[in-house]
Amino acid sequence: MKNPSDSLRRFLFEHAPIRGEIVCLDAVWQNVIERHNYPPVLRDLMGELCAAAVLLAATLKLKGSMILQIHGKGAVKLLVVECSGDLEVRATAKWEGDLLRGTLQELVGDGRFVITLDPKDGNQAYQGIVALEGENVAEILQNYMTRSEQLETRLWLAADGKSAAGMLLQKLPEQPESLDDDAWGRAAQIADTLKPEELLNVPASELVHLLYHEEDIRLFDAQDVVFRCTCSRENVARMLRMLGRGEVESIIAERGDVEVHCEFCNQRYVFDRVDADAVFADIMAIAANQTLH
Repeated sequence: MKNPSDSLRRFLFEHAPIRGEIVCLDAVWQNVIERHNYPPVLRDLMGELCAAAVLLAATLKLKGSMILQIHGKGAVKLLVVECSGDLEVRATAKWEGDLLRGTLQELVGDGRFVITLDPKDGNQAYQGIVALEGENVAEILQNYMTRSEQLETRLWLAADGKSAAGMLLQKLPEQPESLDDDAWGRAAQIADTLKPEELLNVPASELVHLLYHEEDIRLFDAQDVVFRCTCSRENVARMLRMLGRGEVESIIAERGDVEVHCEFCNQRYVFDRVDADAVFADIMAIAANQTLH
């Protein structure tokens, strides 16, 4: 029995300061990978990063978006996952040559992992550097979260060609009424028995019961996760205006048109000379209107 497609479910231990989340990505994950022919090892790595991005974005209750970026000098050159506070996801990757199985560090080589929190409201974005300490995405991010948020956090992630999924546990500040000092260690130890195929295929409600049937757990309603790319022809037109009319006309004179390719959704936007004239005519109309007023 499969997980309900593309959802995040939160849960809370009633008598211990622990909260959790489980995410399953099916159609969302297919939307990410069907547009590019990713090697399996890179595909699975990106799936884990997508699941992690949703879990962290939901935990931080973002108003804007979270961007996870891994820049590498090894076979994997770039991994980018963006998740909004509304759990809208998109992702892309770049690589060179044949990718063999290995740890994240082996695939990335001399690389860096950056987390950006973009409020999308004009305020300054926050950027944090994640130390590549750990064998996989889960270990690296849980080390970062424990240090930066000063809350103990554990992650379990899995991905294949059909789905991507993850579970997060986080130890909350101690509550006066909490009498179970062993709860955190016990909850994490039980979750360590979780197999990747269970995480990918068992529904969240059943998974929580499977792991914590001896605990008093409150399970919240599912929250939808969707694939959404923010690219559009209007956004590309704005980019061309920033580039300047002279530069755009130069490109058209050399190539016949301007083509912009979105690496997230693989959409291509083509502007010929007539399209470019219309783009810059809009600027002249706006300027003339402002002069009149």
